[in-house]
Amino acid sequence: MTINELRDYSLSKPGTTYDFPFDEETIVFRVAGKIFALAGINRDPVRVNLKCDPALARDLRAGFESITPGHHMNKEHWNTVACGGDVPDEKLRWLIDHSYELIVASLPKAKRPGIA
Repeated sequence: MTINELRDYSLSKPGTTYDFPFDEETIVFRVAGKIFALAGINRDPVRVNLKCDPALARDLRAGFESITPGHHMNKEHWNTVACGGDVPDEKLRWLIDHSYELIVASLPKAKRPGIA
């Protein structure tokens, strides 16, 4: 998955915005102001940090060489995925969905996308 594909897929999620709060290289995807993904825009391969259920995070790290504990993040709740490795794009999209859904579920109902 390229950075453009990652950006387009992440932005397809309801209520998603992006910014560059840390530097000009790190794109951060948010829903209701909370981060669900971040990636270096000039990295090759693209590496993306994604929130993950802790038990699933451990299983993914054991099963995929390209998934490691979240770089500069809480290692229990975040994974870093190196795109183009042994994680198929379909699985990466599922991991983006999972990260997004974890963040949305943590929001007060009134702040969840699609709720007026």
